Amino acid sequence: MEAHGSSEHPDPPCGTLILFLFSRSQVYAQRHVLTYMEDALTQLIEHKDDTEHSDVARFFSDYFTSVSQGTHVLFRDYSFVQCTPHNRASFLRLFWRCFRTIAKNGDLLTIKEYHCLLQILCPDFPMDLTQKAARIVLMDDAMDCLMSFSDFLYAFQIQFYYSEFLDSAAAVYQDLLTGKSLNTVIVPTSRSATPRQRQPSTDGASLEGVEAPHFYQCLENLCERLRHSTCPPVPLIGEIVSSAPRLTFYGFLMALAKHAGINQSIGALPDKADLLVDEAMDSELEKIVAQLSSCSVTQPPAPYPLPPREIIRVGSPKKTLPSRRRPDLESDGSTEETDSSDN
Repeated sequence: MEAHGSSEHPDPPCGTLILFLFSRSQVYAQRHVLTYMEDALTQLIEHKDDTEHSDVARFFSDYFTSVSQGTHVLFRDYSFVQCTPHNRASFLRLFWRCFRTIAKNGDLLTIKEYHCLLQILCPDFPMDLTQKAARIVLMDDAMDCLMSFSDFLYAFQIQFYYSEFLDSAAAVYQDLLTGKSLNTVIVPTSRSATPRQRQPSTDGASLEGVEAPHFYQCLENLCERLRHSTCPPVPLIGEIVSSAPRLTFYGFLMALAKHAGINQSIGALPDKADLLVDEAMDSELEKIVAQLSSCSVTQPPAPYPLPPREIIRVGSPKKTLPSRRRPDLESDGSTEETDSSDN
């Protein structure tokens, strides 16, 4: 075992480090160890000119430490940012930590401005995903309105983390609207073939959306089919859907974004009440402020070179100048004598 720890064979201790890091990480990160191994090798090859052979083990150590800390997705392309649930949660947390001061200042931003913030962390982040997140907060006819950071953040979390599930759920919802419910065998060829008025109508408002029990059963089956993808916990879906007899897809999205249990299951963002609190970041900022203040305390001796001003302000040398002019003004004859002498 000690022979394997020599500098000629750095791989075994590096592998031990990888297993140690992921034993402390979340379970979903362990399921994607191969993904991170491939990315680490790719990064190593890309930076082989900057990495010496003896530093390979250190390179892997730094890489998997960043994976464990969630900083490995910073400035990476979108294909990598979204490829694992751990990457998505890490990106959400980075976005919150980097721009939470927007919420602290109470600023309201547009969709394009939020998209620019996302592109700072991920240069090729797609605009359509930002727009889908904004539609959870805004109506389709109000997409130019301003949004608070907290409203956008939790809506963006749902849309980004559960993107595949929400796309499939939207298709399920449309099928239910067009007549593909559990107690019918009609398969419409278009959305207009089976209008929503097919349901017994006692109140026009009650026909908005779909029946909640049918929608829940379809979502439960969907989660079973997508069990290897990222889906919300089925019990929490049931809790949301059972809150009303009928449900619109927009209402379903809003409920997901506002549900504290959904937020906790993702584990990337704090509760909305603690949105402005980041003790780790605040402690780092306090250290920086303390260092700056200590520097400013040591700099006050700079005014001590000012005494030369007092020397300049001393009037004795300058006041002698007028006294030198008096003889010149009083001795007009002397100047004439010099003139005559010149003549």
